[in-house]
Amino acid sequence: MLKYFIKTYGCQMNESDSERMAAVLENIGYKKSDDLKKADLIIFNMCAVRQTAVDRVHGQLKNIGKLKVKNKKLKVFLTGCILDCDKKKLSEKVDLIFDIRDLDKITNYELLKNSKFKNYNYLKITPKYKCEKTAFVPIMTGCDNFCSYCAVPYTRGREYSRPAKDILKEIHGLIKNGCEKITLLGQNVNSYKSEKSEVGSRESEILNFSDLLKLINNIKGEFKIDFLTSHPKDVSNELIKTIAECEKVSKNLHLPFQSGSSAMLKKMNRKYTRQDYLSLVKKIKKATPEIKFSTDIIVGFPGETKKQFEKTVSVVKKINFDLIYVNKYSARKGTAAEKLYKDDISLKEKKSRWRIIDNFNKKKDVDR
Repeated sequence: MLKYFIKTYGCQMNESDSERMAAVLENIGYKKSDDLKKADLIIFNMCAVRQTAVDRVHGQLKNIGKLKVKNKKLKVFLTGCILDCDKKKLSEKVDLIFDIRDLDKITNYELLKNSKFKNYNYLKITPKYKCEKTAFVPIMTGCDNFCSYCAVPYTRGREYSRPAKDILKEIHGLIKNGCEKITLLGQNVNSYKSEKSEVGSRESEILNFSDLLKLINNIKGEFKIDFLTSHPKDVSNELIKTIAECEKVSKNLHLPFQSGSSAMLKKMNRKYTRQDYLSLVKKIKKATPEIKFSTDIIVGFPGETKKQFEKTVSVVKKINFDLIYVNKYSARKGTAAEKLYKDDISLKEKKSRWRIIDNFNKKKDVDR
């Protein structure tokens, strides 16, 4: 029996995509291997958000030649979020680079190799969930925001929302099988939209993210609903009310703010200011006093002064985040920031700022 090995890098969306890959491979007779060296098919599900993740893939591929000498049948595929510049560098090191949107063609190597017709049928594939009690459910993919530092619009494409009926069908199946926590996924979940007719309504109006949350909340069963990731500019009053009123919706909200400096936020093309973010948090807390916030922060963005960084620190102190994901700025080829701004903050300074923010996480651990 042929064996497969999947190595996943990056976000929860990639994790969910890997679960769908596993399902397809097992449906055609492959068996999972926990050892890369014993696999007949190796798939690296790549992330291009930071250079470190790309470097890890390069490192993994260094020893593939030795494995191919031992196993003549071995194939190595690459998928996920991949920038064009990396595709050129990696194409000679792997047998195939394919778009995750073509996953439904993976049973036909030649068709997959020559595919130029991308669609989202792969999201209809029932995943091989890693856990019975918790599950990732993508509701949309891609992004239209074009934050100046971000590679997602260039690797995932523009926003695409799954039909609501497909999402509800997947969730009904999960709840029936005893799932206790559903995490809805998307690069920007609160820009989700679908036709109301998709869920049996005669209305031709658009079903938005708040509507979807209410529909899921009304499904019978004991389970919780979480979601990642929200963009502050798209958190509406309706969504704030929905989070407060739906008892199954988690009262933990991941709300990236990236920088406490309005000048930096403008350069990042985030489309909100420092005060916009603080006012939004205040409004959410008023509606749901018990809510806890987690966030994303970028330190060392081009041109970030120490004074601007201190503004980020002040927001962290003011909001008292439950968890902070802090990242050192990494220039991504083809993004607006890479084209427009010189990466002028030293690695030493980036690490210093990273430690300052990360220490707030450590303080939280001590308090717990």
